[in-house]
Order: sequence, then structure tokens, then C-alpha cells
Amino acid sequence: MTTQVVVVGSGYAGAGAVKAFEDEVGEGEAELTWISEHDYHLVLHEVHRAIRNPAVEDSITIPVGEIMSEDGEFVQGRVVDVDTDEQVVETDGEETVEYDYLLLAIGSTTAFFGIDGLKEHAHQLKGLADARAIHEDVREAAGNATRSEPATVIVGGAGLSGIQTAGEIAEYRDKHRAPIDIKLVEGLDEVFPGNDPQVQGALRQRLEDADVEILTGDFISKADEDAVYLGGGDDEEPEELAYDVLIWTGGITGQEELDAVEIEKDDRSNRVFAESDFTTSDDRVFAIGDTALIDQGGDDVAPPTAQAAWQAAEVAGENLARAARGAPLQSWQHEDKGTVVSVGEEAVAHDVVGMPIKTFGGTPAKLLKKAIASRWIAKVSSTGRGVSAFGDM
Repeated sequence: MTTQVVVVGSGYAGAGAVKAFEDEVGEGEAELTWISEHDYHLVLHEVHRAIRNPAVEDSITIPVGEIMSEDGEFVQGRVVDVDTDEQVVETDGEETVEYDYLLLAIGSTTAFFGIDGLKEHAHQLKGLADARAIHEDVREAAGNATRSEPATVIVGGAGLSGIQTAGEIAEYRDKHRAPIDIKLVEGLDEVFPGNDPQVQGALRQRLEDADVEILTGDFISKADEDAVYLGGGDDEEPEELAYDVLIWTGGITGQEELDAVEIEKDDRSNRVFAESDFTTSDDRVFAIGDTALIDQGGDDVAPPTAQAAWQAAEVAGENLARAARGAPLQSWQHEDKGTVVSVGEEAVAHDVVGMPIKTFGGTPAKLLKKAIASRWIAKVSSTGRGVSAFGDM
């Protein structure tokens, strides 16, 4: 009987692994089933573009049929159970798929850290539906505002996603001359926490140039339908910030689908422990991308970034083919090739491999940001699609 390989998830890790597996596997060695809630791959690190202009959706979504060959089978549905004893995956459409080897690449969901009211009242940005909802709420709030009483949009979390979200809303405001105030709230002391001060300073400057108010040093402690509350405790009253639209980008955690899966996971984040070859505590189950904490030696794990998922996916796909033929698996080590962050139409690049300047902006950074996304699209789909998407990135 032919080995059955199942990949769950159509993000960077899943789409890249499917592509790499099909490139590596020999004829008759294995059969592939790809399961995903969506019948497209989303270029997630560019989804913030759809907040400003929903028309870019066509450029940042790739139908699964353009990624996998006709030899594989695609099942659309959300995974609701994985039985590792029976080696079966079950979807919300009541489809049951058997596997010999399973790759979990279902990404992550937003972490709200138990902050009272935040999950109930804040938008998140994990997919197209989220970007559409933010766009509509920003548009409606701006329509109801006046120059003397502008709408207030609060973005919680000044990591990569929060910075890019605030930048897109600023571009929307300027394009439509909309009465909007934008506040970027970060509990730590600087934007893009944990990164080089040089890139932090460059991003802060571009956010300020875009008229985004930056509030750092106090965490959001509570949210309700009208306001967020910063700080508080030790008999101090929290600072109240009223809002019209609230967006939270402050962290990630594992998907609920993993709760009952009997493999070793981190208790706090619900993400799967994986070795450097992507194997887990179950030798038939692999994990990759945001789903996993991938061992990088010592106490280090791979970062939950698009860049890391792209790199890992190629090796993971090859390892699935190797597992099917009984060959030794390859280990993977993340190589940081630099960071490029957009702030609306501007961008900042930092520590980019092969570039003589450590941190730079302007046209070179902007073109680099576009080229990175277009190159990925071309890799998993076609050169023509990558080229046509360049202008929207």
C-alpha cells in the first residue's frame, strides 16, 4: 500500500512543504492529501495591505490548485481532531483522512493573555476576514467623525504586525483625508521590542512622520466596548483611552485544534515541541511554522516569522518524502537573512544579507519589501503571478 502523507494548513509552512514534498517524492513512493480551512494560500505578512485597499486580496491569495499538482488531493475543512493512535485526521465536514505521516502546519492564533475584555472587543489580524472587518470599521468610524472630533483607532502591540497595521491605517487616512487619530500602544519601552535600537529608531521616526501617536511603557490592563485602560495597580487608577476601532496584535499562541492531540506541547503557549528535523514526540507526526517550537540548540527555538517558515518548509517537505521512503531525515537551522518592515508606503530594512548598510529606508527598502513577497509568490505559484503582484506589495 502506498504511504499516505497528510499536510494540514495552507500558510507559508504548509504551502511551502507541499511544494517541496512534491518536488522531492518519487513516483509511487507516497500519496499526498492537503487539508486546509481555506482553498487558497494567504501571503499573511502582506495582509495588512488589505486594510487600506481590499482590492489587493487577489494579489495576496493563491489558489491551492496553483501550488499542488493534480496527483495530490485537497480537502477543504478545519481540523477538529487528530487521533494519533489510529493515525486519523477528522475535519469539521466529518471527513476522515488516514495518514502514515502527518505534518501539522496550522499556524497560530492571537494571544490575548487573559486581559479582561480584550478578546471580546478587539479585532485581530490573522486572515482576510480580519482585514476586511478592520477596513469596514475604520471606514465607518471615519464617516461618523468630524475634524473637531476625529475617530480614534488604537493598535495594541508594536511588533511587526502592529507597526504595519498602523502604517496602513495612516495611508488610508491620508488618501481619503479622513478624520482619524491613530495610537500605537506598546507595554514595553520601545517599538519593535527586543530588536536593535537602530532599527527601532528608524521605525519610530517613520511612524511619527506618518502622524501615528506612539504610547509605550504601559500595558493594556483591560478593555471594554468604549475604551482601553493602561497600567493601574498598586492603588493607581489606570489611564483610560477611548477608541472607535481597537486592533490587537500583541502575540501568538497555539491553535485550539491542538488541545486534544496527544503529542508534547508547551503548557503556556500550546505550541508543539519539535526537533530540528520537525519530528515530535510521536514519530509519525511532524510540526512546523507557528504551530511548533522548533529546537535550534540550547534553549533556542526558531522565530515565528514568515522567513523562518519559508526556510523550514523546504526541508520539512523533503523530510516527508524521506520518511515515506525510509531515508534519514535532515536537520534544519534557521538563518536570519534580515528584516524588512513596511510603514505604509515607506519601509525599513535591517541586517539584510549582502547589503553594506546595516539599516536603511527609502526606495531600496521599499523595493526590497516588494521583491521578497513577489519572490515567494513566484516560488509557490508562478513567475507571472509573482510579477503581477509586485505593485500591490
